[in-house]
Amino acid sequence: MPEGDTIFRTARTLHRALTGQIVTGFESVLPKLDRVEVDSGVTGRHVEKVEANGKWIVMHFSGDLILLTHMLMSGSWHIYRPGEKWRRLRGDMRLAVHTEKIDAVGFNVPIAEFHTPDTLRRRRVFRQIGPSVLAPEFDSVEALRRLGSRPELLVGEALLSQALLAGIGNVFKSEICFACGVNPFRIVGSLSISELSDLIATARKFLLANVTDNSRDQIVTYTGLRRTTGRIASEENLWVYGRRGRPCRKCGMIIASRKQGSDARSTFWCERCQPLAQPATRHAL
Repeated sequence: MPEGDTIFRTARTLHRALTGQIVTGFESVLPKLDRVEVDSGVTGRHVEKVEANGKWIVMHFSGDLILLTHMLMSGSWHIYRPGEKWRRLRGDMRLAVHTEKIDAVGFNVPIAEFHTPDTLRRRRVFRQIGPSVLAPEFDSVEALRRLGSRPELLVGEALLSQALLAGIGNVFKSEICFACGVNPFRIVGSLSISELSDLIATARKFLLANVTDNSRDQIVTYTGLRRTTGRIASEENLWVYGRRGRPCRKCGMIIASRKQGSDARSTFWCERCQPLAQPATRHAL
């Protein structure tokens, strides 16, 4: 599943490509979207803005019409000039927003819905999204409160919960825990306020570092190289993720990995740098 940095970059590129333009055509193979086009019309509206909220992309049109999309595992947005050959098969197209200058095409997008501001506020999953790590107005106090409200969760599971802290995916989960020296299989309730705050601050630091400005790609779902180590070489870009059986970059111990959570997502960590033993003193939130 694309992580928050991917979605942020996608929304930013769509925003730059579409904002202020008039929609000259809209097409979709999804019946619910097609009915909105027939009944109330997307064509003729202006694109006002495109933004990311956690792992959701929110496209705002004039007249209080909102297109909400989620990529899950397989979705992507591409932008093309009119008449330019698509890099994916037309059979993979789920929806497309056309303007005089740009065709924005959503391929294999599994969740796409039209909303008004009122219906979006009532959309339960969207309404319950936690503070977005990449939001300019990121609320670290609320993020700390939400994480602390689920003391029974394992840290690795809590970091993936979009209701607690939005935007973190499986790669960043392992990298954040390693950078903070926190074992991902500890329970949240065993962490001090300082440790929780460090996880939050590191999450924001890592994701912000991976959304540096780059507008060259027309395939706007970014699949480029993530970096958390600060090292340039591609084989040294991550601390622990995907490195099972290889030596820890800090202490040399072999990196461990096992499945975690109901979705059985792979978690990577160093048993020496991230001991499971919990501190003698626990700090309640």
